[in-house]
Amino acid sequence: MGFKTITFTLNGRERTCSVDVRMSLTELLREEFGLTSVKTGCEVGECGACCVLVDGRAYNSCIYLAVWVDGKSVLTVEGLRGPATGQLHPIQQAFVDEAAVQCGFCTPGIIMTAVELIGTGKTYTREQLRRAISGHLCRCTGYENILNALEKLVREKRDS
Repeated sequence: MGFKTITFTLNGRERTCSVDVRMSLTELLREEFGLTSVKTGCEVGECGACCVLVDGRAYNSCIYLAVWVDGKSVLTVEGLRGPATGQLHPIQQAFVDEAAVQCGFCTPGIIMTAVELIGTGKTYTREQLRRAISGHLCRCTGYENILNALEKLVREKRDS
């Protein structure tokens, strides 16, 4: 088909690469940059395991073409940790504190959606949070501890 050279910011670093115009963002992030937090699940945008932020908004990267990130900023779970300190991001820590992880396959995608949600500064009810993560499939947790972690984050954001 064809290739296109794109330049974008990935986890705070500018990147330039040539991509097949048919390549998904999931493929680019995993195969070219080795970012394994971006999971390959359903590959049709149904499970949320590949969720990343593009210019601050959560997208399923399996149905987002790599060429579309040209000139944009992409954030994955790998970009959340403080490079100097290595500390977990507060959202990651809330997931640990609330035991919101089991096998971990869905966790990075849900965390990226949480980054978008918490970043809005809005207050959400548990039901609103449940709806906000409804695009993520989790086979292990039953979602309750995930919702507990999200509620904790919303409370902390509101109280700070």
